[in-house]
Amino acid sequence: MSSIAAAFAHGLFSLAGRPLSAEVDAEARRSLINVVGTSIGASQHPGVDAILAAARELGIEAAAPVPGRTERVDVHFSALATGFAGHLDDFDDTHLVTVIHPAASVFAVLTALAPSTQPSGTLALTAFALGCEAQLRVGVSISPEHYDRGWHITGTCGVIGCAVTAALLLGLDEAALTRAVSIAASMFVGQREAFGTMTKPYHPGKAAANGIAAARLAQQGQQVTDDIFEASGGFSHSMSTKVDFDRMNGEFGTRWELLANTYKPYPCGIVAHPAIDAGLALSAKIDDAAAIEVITLRCHPLVPELMGNPQPKDGLQARFSAIHGVAAALCDRRVGLAQYEDARVVQADVSAVRAKTRLVPDTSVNRDEVFIEARLADGSVVSHHVEHARGSFARPLTDAELTEKITLLIDPILGHGATARIADVMRDLTSLPNLDPLFERCIPVKDTNHA
Repeated sequence: MSSIAAAFAHGLFSLAGRPLSAEVDAEARRSLINVVGTSIGASQHPGVDAILAAARELGIEAAAPVPGRTERVDVHFSALATGFAGHLDDFDDTHLVTVIHPAASVFAVLTALAPSTQPSGTLALTAFALGCEAQLRVGVSISPEHYDRGWHITGTCGVIGCAVTAALLLGLDEAALTRAVSIAASMFVGQREAFGTMTKPYHPGKAAANGIAAARLAQQGQQVTDDIFEASGGFSHSMSTKVDFDRMNGEFGTRWELLANTYKPYPCGIVAHPAIDAGLALSAKIDDAAAIEVITLRCHPLVPELMGNPQPKDGLQARFSAIHGVAAALCDRRVGLAQYEDARVVQADVSAVRAKTRLVPDTSVNRDEVFIEARLADGSVVSHHVEHARGSFARPLTDAELTEKITLLIDPILGHGATARIADVMRDLTSLPNLDPLFERCIPVKDTNHA
């Protein structure tokens, strides 16, 4: 092919013309229903309120839904709000090799464009799967240096996957798809410095909105730089000094990065999950967390680098504190959304346990592994080794565990049985003529908070 972008678009366009394999179909559905849950679960957050308030101030048209809300907004704000909510609680899917969360942004594209493009269930699932796959392939081609430089890879690579999904929903041909991904490569956003704030989930929301814009510009014939990926000053080489285009464009149809996707059991940064597992294991052996004198957590170096905040001040900061995850596990004997509420994060008991916890980075420890040891007031020592965290590739969540997770996210917002009704539609997704039945079940009958 004449360029990396052209080869990339050719591989994706060819896949779009074939049925998904049973394995890829199943994983795409798992990713989709998981992000439906995380989007609805966070739909009442003040950050979503702010996005919708901005939309109202601009007087936009009521064209597309926002899952979990009664309001309808235009395509841009639907994508922005849905992508924001899907990633807000850090409860969405995670591709462990790249640390990309692919589904939030791509689902936001579906939400925003489905009312106008009316894709069949089959086309929608294919567009969703390929949007995830596209951003993951770009991600592996520039990892790990890109993330290590401080970029939020979910935003920087997500926009390219979103352009692919949007292009497929809009019916673009292969040449226009090439232009769409090339345009999107100049529309990325996101730095890791935003972690622990409302700006982090803004990145996948903006990726979705920008990806749609890139596809529409391509549809209208906007011209591009052919070598945007491979040029010395282009996307890939400006993002990383170690670029592997074979990982981006090789083995289309035989290697699926989507199959390496994972799903979180805890609503926080994934590198803290082994520590939370360890804290929960110790909680079964320690009657009173106040009896702990010191906790030592031997872990992968990424844990203190990404999640070393010793005393977070609110729930968003706590999502990037492995120390808080351990303290919450020991104090509450469970870790869910309640343990990341602002009021819970600042209470004295968890603050005290956090102050007694020390992270010890060790390069010999794997990312999904941790060794924990607690010394108690009576002089005894309690320890535990987590070889593989729950939700890791080695210990993936089962379908039943995933259903239990999203039920706790969806039903409190939409009412008892809402998750089951959404799951029924998802099972029949590829027989649907459009996505209206899915989104009808994602909207509350009455939003008492936003009447």
